[in-house]
Amino acid sequence: MADVVEVLVPGGKATAGPPIGPALGPLGINVKAVVDEINKQTSTFNGMQVPVRIDVDDKKNFTVTVGIPPTTALIKKEVNIEKGSPEPNMQIVGDLPMEAAVRIARMKANDMLSYDLKNAVKEVVGTCVSVGVSVDGRRPKEVLAAIDAGTYDSVLV
Repeated sequence: MADVVEVLVPGGKATAGPPIGPALGPLGINVKAVVDEINKQTSTFNGMQVPVRIDVDDKKNFTVTVGIPPTTALIKKEVNIEKGSPEPNMQIVGDLPMEAAVRIARMKANDMLSYDLKNAVKEVVGTCVSVGVSVDGRRPKEVLAAIDAGTYDSVLV
């Protein structure tokens, strides 16, 4: 029987401390080896919280599976901001190019409820509302209407 540990770690900066160490310690595996593997696999997500799943089998072998960071983290990294706007409807803290919204939607495709790219991009743009980020220099709600009207169909293929 295998044990599964799921944690959220800072990309490329996981440590043997909480939450990983205490979760893996009782399983009797080399925690440092697991942390090194996690850091190797999450280094491209530096500065973002990354979901990680560690499967440990009864022979003490482990497999690390890295998930995709939350959409908000990807938007913040793309726009180069530390945190979202304290007043998202009033104060815009960055602008996300439509190409970046499409890239994030493709990255998150397996985790989203949408069946196609157009709706996945609308999910990303919708997330921009709560982060306080404009899209293509426009308010996210205007961009959602433009997507529905077909304005961005050429980019959404």
